[in-house]
Amino acid sequence: MSFVDIHPAATPANRVILLHPADSVAVARLPLEPGQTILAAGREIRVRQPVPAGHKVAIRHAVPGENLLRYGQVIGRASALIEPGEHVHLHNLSFDEGSREYRFPAQERGLPPPPAEAPAFLGYLRPDGRAGTRNYIAVAAASNCASHVAELVAQHFLSRPLPENVDGVAAFPHADGCGHSIGPDTEQLHRVLRGVIDHPNVAGAVILGLGCEINQIGRYLAELPPELLDGFTLQETGGTPATVEAGVRAVERHIERAAAMRRASLPASKIVLGLNCGGSDSFSGITANPALGVCSDMLAAIRATAVLAETPEIFGAEHLLVERAASRAVAERLLEMVASYKRYLSRFGGSFDDNPSPGNKEGGLTTILEKSLGAVAKGGTLPLMEVADYGERVRGPGLVFMNTPGYDPVSLTGLAAGGVNVICFTTGRGSAIGFPTVPVIKIASNSATFRRMSANMDLDAGPIAEGAATVEETGRRIFDFVLETASGRRTASERHGHREFVPWRIGPVL
Repeated sequence: MSFVDIHPAATPANRVILLHPADSVAVARLPLEPGQTILAAGREIRVRQPVPAGHKVAIRHAVPGENLLRYGQVIGRASALIEPGEHVHLHNLSFDEGSREYRFPAQERGLPPPPAEAPAFLGYLRPDGRAGTRNYIAVAAASNCASHVAELVAQHFLSRPLPENVDGVAAFPHADGCGHSIGPDTEQLHRVLRGVIDHPNVAGAVILGLGCEINQIGRYLAELPPELLDGFTLQETGGTPATVEAGVRAVERHIERAAAMRRASLPASKIVLGLNCGGSDSFSGITANPALGVCSDMLAAIRATAVLAETPEIFGAEHLLVERAASRAVAERLLEMVASYKRYLSRFGGSFDDNPSPGNKEGGLTTILEKSLGAVAKGGTLPLMEVADYGERVRGPGLVFMNTPGYDPVSLTGLAAGGVNVICFTTGRGSAIGFPTVPVIKIASNSATFRRMSANMDLDAGPIAEGAATVEETGRRIFDFVLETASGRRTASERHGHREFVPWRIGPVL
């Protein structure tokens, strides 16, 4: 990806950002007014219509039905005659699923040799070799019928002082656990709840049920060691007050054990970083996402793991990941995830192009193809080593893809269940989301959002679009911030108590 030279002062050459020499459009760095001139693709173009910052302006003539390019890739078809200097958006650019040619890897490929010395962070080494970046006690509900009790148990500790190295007692209430079709849906919920209980950031856990729900707590108690997990049901324990009392006593025992744990210097190869974006705008694929891609490559190079997610938001760019796959088997598993998600949408008459939200569109993104091409930049450039289904345990190292929805709380829940111990979340419009036990780092794609939502943002990638920083420099800043966060630095979402947890329910309610 190449960028034109841009500087804070507005000139024809820096009013727009051209991402690829073959592109049909440039992106307005600043609001453009009719009569202004821009310089792109070696020629001067007069602006014909107002173009908001982050939106696209045509730099080439296009007839209806012609493909338009951004990042050198197709983002849709012209739905009307488009002349250079015109605003390109919903009124003249339409989604067309089209077809893609997949270039499968001719041979297996791996990661580059690791460096002789790698950075470290201060974390909690777990018995299974994974590393915790936090030290929580989890209280999970097996079903909606036990969710209130799980919250009451966790709330009991809000006003109580905890040992310095115990980060808190986190509740995992949800609306599911019963009324499911038994099969893939119930197995997925089990995978998610087990993943957030048996998690490197969790020192001990309690699971609570009503007693008669489909999602029985006995399975969790049989699978996990008793020193990690306690379980109670309201029906056997004697109702809400008695179950709260039993849950509180169990949490107190876990706190006593967790209080003896200490952070130790661990290799950064134990970082498992979740990659997510939400409230994206047109600058996301220019600044924050490619900078996060640099961080992802840095992690892969030291044998750490970065996990790209959001299947609807790789559609239209999946061919780029196929070409980077470590093997034909990895590439085919990725394509099966996309095909499966497409079948899932078709059951409800949906389309991948339903994904861009009103905020995405207001921020300059027109089609899912355009959004996806910017979103995959979070995954960097090194080989795609692994593909995991929703909430599956991630093995690593290197870049991994996880099948999740694009809906932020559901995507973060899947990543956490897979074992990520830090999450980086890029946003153009602004986001406040967090997770109960995993620190979420917010990276603004533009400085206006960073300033407007400074209480919720951790890093500003906007200087890239202003010519004040490079993608590589910002990526290294993100990498350093990830290590600091893994070592205990609190993120904005943690300071404000954001603890969103929403499992993906894929089946009917019975």
